[in-house]
Amino acid sequence: MSHAPTTGLGGTLARWRQKLLASDDMGAESQDETGRESGPLRMRREVERRKALYDDIGAFLFAHDLDLTTLNFGLALDYITGNDLAIEKAVRAILQDKGRLTNTIAETIIAEQRVDELTPDSLSDMLTKVEGNLEELTGLAGQSSSSVKDFGAELQRGASELAEERAGGDTIAKLVSLTRTMIERTRDVETRMREGQKQTRLLQKSLENARKAAEQDHLTGLPNRRAFESRLREEALDARGTGDALSVAFCDIDHFKIVNDTHGHDAGDRVLKFVGGLLSKISGEKCHVARHGGEEFVMLFRGKSVAEAAKVVDDARADMAERNLVDRKTGERLERVTFSGGIADVFGYPEPRDALKAADRALYLAKQHGRNRVYIAHDIEE
Repeated sequence: MSHAPTTGLGGTLARWRQKLLASDDMGAESQDETGRESGPLRMRREVERRKALYDDIGAFLFAHDLDLTTLNFGLALDYITGNDLAIEKAVRAILQDKGRLTNTIAETIIAEQRVDELTPDSLSDMLTKVEGNLEELTGLAGQSSSSVKDFGAELQRGASELAEERAGGDTIAKLVSLTRTMIERTRDVETRMREGQKQTRLLQKSLENARKAAEQDHLTGLPNRRAFESRLREEALDARGTGDALSVAFCDIDHFKIVNDTHGHDAGDRVLKFVGGLLSKISGEKCHVARHGGEEFVMLFRGKSVAEAAKVVDDARADMAERNLVDRKTGERLERVTFSGGIADVFGYPEPRDALKAADRALYLAKQHGRNRVYIAHDIEE
């Protein structure tokens, strides 16, 4: 015999359903002559639904000791109702792993989800909000400082009157009222500063996540084309000054379309992740690996000649060619997966991008001549 879930989204929906069923038993007077629900009944149900939702959100925030902020309220709402699938999945994963949320984790989840919504306009708006929060915090600090000075002056005048023994009950009452007002103002400023600081931290995390997302390939976890080409320019400039060798490699998975057509794009994605992981093992302080796009990967070798870089890439190629990959989802064995590569000396060309193009042309020749091989680019390619 199955039982309805009592926790999480399933439990919430079950409780709502029970309340709706209970409302159906309220009698025929809740229906009009056509059998449809009357307006008051629909309104009552809506009120009950909202109340149940507020109760569930409050219980969620209390259970995880989360601050009562609009951000945390929104997170709880999205998780409980399932309005935002990404939020729900992220929260569920944390609960399964750690058992509970914290304010820091909640902020991180919200910041990470905002990355997918980033546009130039939203990024500009985010920066404006950061600046606005910082200005507000500065204003609050100045306001607090001014209030303290005013309070100090008033307190000093009251103390002088007491010292002169001419203070009556009015002076004491005034000092008490002044102190109470100062305490209330201080609490208000502290609350607003905490909220402003939290908002600023969240926005800063969103900006940092946006920067990382803009430079990372989400499928493989490797740097993307934008990040690699930026690194290529930086390394070329630095290596030219130090006299270090610098080589660039272009790699492409052979017959990748056949993998997608035969086994599906999910299997193709897993192959990309596997090849990316294999190549990332080469990566280090002197070697940078990235996904350039599609089934293409690029590598940058600092301090290695083209022959030395070609040896490293060819070793990885041979390793890949010996693998027998199996699609874990279906249990099917994949056809042998290989890749081809092209290598170029960065300083053998006028500009770093020219060397990258030369490596790409060498890769094309490797494809033409049978695939599963690595070629070195020369000044004149056939």
